[in-house]
Amino acid sequence: MTHSDKHAMLKNLPGVDHLLELAKTNIDFIDIPRSVVVDSLRDALDHIRKNILNSVETDISDKTILDSAQIFAKEKIKPKLVNIINATGVVLHTNLGRALLCEDALNNIRSISQSFSNLEMNIKTGKRGIRYEAIDELICELTGAQSAIAVNNNAGAVFLALNTIAKGREVVVSRGELVEIGGSFRVPDVMSKSGCILKEVGTTNRTHLKDYENAVCDQTGLFLKVHASNYKIEGFTASVGLQELVKLGSDKNIPIMEDLGSGTLIDFSKYGLPPEPTIADSVNSGADIVTFSGDKLLGGPQAGIIIGKKESIDQIKKNPLTRALRIDKMTLAALESTLKLYRDEKKAIEEIPTLRMLTISFKEICQKAELLFKIIKEETGALADIDIADMNSRPGGGSFPQLNLATRCVTIQPKNMSVSRLEVKMRMSQPAIIGRIEDNKYILDPRTIQTGQEVSISSTLKKILNKK
Repeated sequence: MTHSDKHAMLKNLPGVDHLLELAKTNIDFIDIPRSVVVDSLRDALDHIRKNILNSVETDISDKTILDSAQIFAKEKIKPKLVNIINATGVVLHTNLGRALLCEDALNNIRSISQSFSNLEMNIKTGKRGIRYEAIDELICELTGAQSAIAVNNNAGAVFLALNTIAKGREVVVSRGELVEIGGSFRVPDVMSKSGCILKEVGTTNRTHLKDYENAVCDQTGLFLKVHASNYKIEGFTASVGLQELVKLGSDKNIPIMEDLGSGTLIDFSKYGLPPEPTIADSVNSGADIVTFSGDKLLGGPQAGIIIGKKESIDQIKKNPLTRALRIDKMTLAALESTLKLYRDEKKAIEEIPTLRMLTISFKEICQKAELLFKIIKEETGALADIDIADMNSRPGGGSFPQLNLATRCVTIQPKNMSVSRLEVKMRMSQPAIIGRIEDNKYILDPRTIQTGQEVSISSTLKKILNKK
């Protein structure tokens, strides 16, 4: 294509106004907002200009440009946040939204969101109320704490508590507890931003009570204990228990705070999982403040929950930053409904998806795997090698470090494409299906596949393998 040819084609490109008039009568653009149509027409013209300048044979007819603009428009109006099928076996997958909400929580969100509510009104008095009253008594009932408050997430909870109790003062922490959570958020960084002064004691693998005691000075504002929920140090180790730290704090008149990270209201050891400290355990140990997440082992919405002694929580509630970190009515509705289920542990295990996926028996997993295998085999048996294999799932979300959950998976080796290509196509399908690859096989773990999703997985797999 010569320079003059390019110049002529560029000169003959139709204007946006002309194309916009044509789009008004084009059925493909009827339900698309005008601003999106205009942007899409400009994108289509820019695309054609680049093709011309790169000497790519290009049709510059109105129809071709409108067809191209339609593709751009559909992409623009398509939701960015979409449903996916989690077939990875990672129960609390941070990238996939962590905890699934229970039906009660979903129903309460809808009910509260579509109507006015008493979010900050005391119906009995007719005066302004406090939004945290919806969960305060309930959390205290379940944990034994004197008072409670919830904010946007656990990092916010830790930040707010530190800023309230120990701003400008030293906070003593064991070196072995200076954790980093997902997204490179580190305890020292949160502490620095909260206005506290970090004072490290002990070593990475061994910290003793005398280390805390020797660190006490006139500037000491808090002893902080951080539960290592997302890693584990083994071997030649020593650490100070919360009760020991509480006694030292009482003797020295220094408040104690524990960040549990993935806090739990039930004893998982009863269900064959490693024991995790429960929230009630921390409260009973005498900690002044305990913080934990709402969307990890609790199985609720994203939230950071702060509980403890009334004096400390009252201080936190009065902190102006509390307003900046507060939760909205939808989170509050979901959290209240989730917490109510914990009044009956059996019901909580059955109805809170996170608990159900973590505690499901291997027998049930095998039944789910057999069903998935049967459906996929019938649909795609000639297009791939389908098998069943015993493997491991993971809790995820920084919970239960190093724990492997026995599972039984469906494995797929396509005959007409690579495993990596299959993974991409499954991920780009609608709905998106996220599996994993091990030993050059595409793995579907039934632990995190919800009831009824088997047919969708199978039909999507069939379409992909048939297209080659």
